[in-house]
Amino acid sequence: MLDIAFAKPALPKAGALVLLIAEGAVPSGLAAELDTEMEGGLSRALEAAGFKGKKDQAVTLWAPVVSVTKLLVLGTGPIAGLDAEKLGGSLYKQVSGEPHCTVAADELTASQAAAIGLGAALRAYRFDRYRTTEKAEDKPKLEKVTIASADHGAAKAAYAPMKAVAQGVFLTRDLVSEPPNVLNPVEFADRCKELTKLGLEVDVLGPKEMKKLGFGALLGVAQGSANEPRLVTMRWNGLSGGKKKADKPVCFIGKGVTFDTGGISIKPAAGMEDMKWDMAGAGTVTGLMAALAGRKAKVDAVGLIGLVENMPGDNAQRPGDVVTSASGQTIEVINTDAEGRLVLADVIHYAIEKYDPRFMVDLATLTGAIIVALGHEHAGLFSNDEELASRLLAAGVATGELAWRMPLGEAYDKQIKSDIADMKNVGGGRAGGSITAAQFIQRFVQGRPWAHLDIAGTAWSSKDAPTIPKGATAYGVRMLDRLVADHYEG
Repeated sequence: MLDIAFAKPALPKAGALVLLIAEGAVPSGLAAELDTEMEGGLSRALEAAGFKGKKDQAVTLWAPVVSVTKLLVLGTGPIAGLDAEKLGGSLYKQVSGEPHCTVAADELTASQAAAIGLGAALRAYRFDRYRTTEKAEDKPKLEKVTIASADHGAAKAAYAPMKAVAQGVFLTRDLVSEPPNVLNPVEFADRCKELTKLGLEVDVLGPKEMKKLGFGALLGVAQGSANEPRLVTMRWNGLSGGKKKADKPVCFIGKGVTFDTGGISIKPAAGMEDMKWDMAGAGTVTGLMAALAGRKAKVDAVGLIGLVENMPGDNAQRPGDVVTSASGQTIEVINTDAEGRLVLADVIHYAIEKYDPRFMVDLATLTGAIIVALGHEHAGLFSNDEELASRLLAAGVATGELAWRMPLGEAYDKQIKSDIADMKNVGGGRAGGSITAAQFIQRFVQGRPWAHLDIAGTAWSSKDAPTIPKGATAYGVRMLDRLVADHYEG
């Protein structure tokens, strides 16, 4: 993780220096000090470049003074509307070739200074553990960013919980990025066990235990794979300290299909390699629980992930099979590629029976239909609870992890009626596929406050963004952490 430090405003003796100048403002603070040292050279350079401090304006000077290799002047636009996280991500990209960078944030608040550090750290993420021939010149050189803040102590304090959340984000990105021959259900569960060092209680169930619990839906998905399934429960007792008379925990549930061939209803070959991240919902829940524990959140929270591999083996589930879920409800399997909802059905029932949660939020790369509806800009949000839904939407706006409310209703529910079982696992066609999938899940929530996030379009990015490099996004970690921080910490 990129080293982020905070210090009193002072001109650096080496490396890159980033000056932040608001729209219409004249150089002040460290910028004015540097301009004096350059005998007015900074002001002349900015004037010659037509620099006005507008958002995204940038001027670069190489070796402007003896002590600084690179000087980057960035316009912030109006300070009141500054998105400091995005600014931090943007400046990282422009100074990543230098070993050290100082950001002159002496005109910003402590929280803005901390957010710049967070943005830079998030953008610096790289998944490179399998690169063995990469040239040194192709790797970023930046190892440390120092934020020069007038109130550097407060900025450092504000950054501490942000860092814990960022580490949760990186854990999720690592998990989602791993190749499927490495991250099978057993390996995923083993990595979750390592989180006990953060204070999480981690329990793992194998197929024998799940069979005793009646997990016919989840085990039906897993039966075609040589890799055994796992159910992982991660609990953080940040409020009760693990006392038996604890309040109901908040609950997060993730779909963890470590690779999805579609089973007997096999997917087309083109693009199937992307199905390594069909476990992104479980990855998000894991990263979220690490973030809550890492920042010592004052909340009781439980995260559950159902881990399976969906393969077309000689014992694979067949279209037409009928399975009995842990709730006792029977399901006619029409399409074995609609497997994630089967996994969630059993895990949700288990969560209710064992933990009696205050609410449940599940995350799943569930349907291609949600990408047709919303593209890659929003996740689909389905919920039976208005307060929970509105809080999730607000948390998404606050963190940039956007969601869009989608409908639920009886007309959609009728589409999953089966002629021979309690329900079938897909609707009558492609129309409204993400909605009928959500209706299926809702049949297992027993009327409890619940929200479903279909993250199929947001879990992976094919392009760079200011704080998200191309690849795994860890969508949902920051949104759900904000949800907890704003409403459920006691």
